[in-house]
Amino acid sequence: MVTTAAVALAVGVTGADQDGDRDSGPRPDRARANDSSTAANDSGIANDPSTTPDDSSPGPEQPSRPPRVRFTVSVSGDLLMHGPLLDRALANGDGGHYDFAPFFERVRPYVAGADLALCHVETPMGPGPPSSYPIFNTPADLANSIRKSGWDGCSTASNHSVDQGQAGIDGTVKALKRSKVEHTGSFRSERASRRPTIVRVKGIPVGLVAYTDATNGLPPPHPWSVNAYDADRPAQGAEAILDDVRRAHRAGARAVIVNLHWGTENASAPNASQRAVAERLTRSRLVSAVVGQGPHVVQPIARMNRKFVVFSEGNLVSNQSAAAGLPTATQDGLIALLRFVGRGGRVRVKRLRYVPTWVRIGDYVVLPARAGESGASSAELRASYRRTVSVAGEGKRFGPAPFD
Repeated sequence: MVTTAAVALAVGVTGADQDGDRDSGPRPDRARANDSSTAANDSGIANDPSTTPDDSSPGPEQPSRPPRVRFTVSVSGDLLMHGPLLDRALANGDGGHYDFAPFFERVRPYVAGADLALCHVETPMGPGPPSSYPIFNTPADLANSIRKSGWDGCSTASNHSVDQGQAGIDGTVKALKRSKVEHTGSFRSERASRRPTIVRVKGIPVGLVAYTDATNGLPPPHPWSVNAYDADRPAQGAEAILDDVRRAHRAGARAVIVNLHWGTENASAPNASQRAVAERLTRSRLVSAVVGQGPHVVQPIARMNRKFVVFSEGNLVSNQSAAAGLPTATQDGLIALLRFVGRGGRVRVKRLRYVPTWVRIGDYVVLPARAGESGASSAELRASYRRTVSVAGEGKRFGPAPFD
C-alpha cells in the first residue's frame, strides 16, 4: 500500500507535450559508477593495487540505467449508500454504530493488496440524520470502514456531492481526514481546492484529480466547493481538468490519474460528452489514465491515444437491481487494477486488469464474479461475469484478472 501520502506544493518540471502541457516532472539524478582501484575485475575478485598497471587510469564516468519501478493502483466503483444498506450497516454494528466494512470483505484482497487503492464516495457524510435517495446523507462511520477495508484515498466529486450543501462537503472531508484517507474532488476552502492531491507509491509521486459533470441541478455553495463541469460543454470541461493536471505536475507528480463521475445513468455505452472529454484528456502526455463512475452500470474500457479509459466501473455497492425496477446490470461492477511501470522520468500504465463484481442484495456483500463460479449464488455470479466482460471487453493489454 502507500508508504507515505503528502501534498506537494512546489517542484519544477521540464519538457512539453504536443499541446504545450509540461511533462512528468523532474528526473532524478542518474547514479554514477564507482571509480575505485579496488573494484572487482571480470573474475569477481577485487583487484590488488600491486598488480594493477602503473599507467592504468579510470575510464570516463558512465551513467547507470535507472531502476524500473512497478506498482498497482486499484480503483473501485460507486459507493452508493441507499437506505437498506444503512439499515444493514447499523445491524453490522450491533445498533451502536454503522459498520460498512463487511460489505467489502470478499473483495478486500483486490483493494488492500494493491500498492495504492482508490474508492469513489458518491454521497456526502454531513451532519444530521442519515438519509437516502434522492438527497443523500451518509453516516461518517463510512470513512472508517473505507480505511478498514484497505482504501488509501477516494474521489468525492459526484452528482450528489452538494446534497447537504457546504456542511455535507465539510463533513465528508473531516471524516476522511480523521480516518487518514486521502481525498480530492470536493473541498472545505478555495485554498484547499487549489492544492494538488499527491500520494507517493514506491517513491513515485502520483497525482489524483477528480471531477463530476453534474450536481443534479443543485448549485455548488461556492465555485470551489466541488470540481464540476457542464456535460454540454465537454471542451471547456476538459480544459478545466487539464488545468488541475498541470498543477499536479508542477507540484511534482510524475503520473496523474483522472477520476470522472460522468455519463448517462443506466447506459452501457459512453455518450458523446464522455468520448469528447476522454479524447482531449488522453492527448495530453500528463494524463496517465482516466477512470469513470456515474452511469451505475459497466461501460467499455478503451485505449485512446495509447492511454486506458475506463468509461464506467458501475456500482461497487448499492441497492440497485432488477428488483428495484432498474437494469440487472446495476448489480454488476468492476475493480480496475492499473499496472504502472516507471523508469527515470517516464511513468505509464502498461496494462490493465479488472475484477468483475456483483452485489448480493440482502446483506450487500460485494462478491468477485468468476466465469467458473460454483456454490451459493453461482448462477448469478456467472451471469454477472458474462455481462461485465461482454461490455468492458478484453484485449492485448487489458482484460479480466485471473483468479486463484
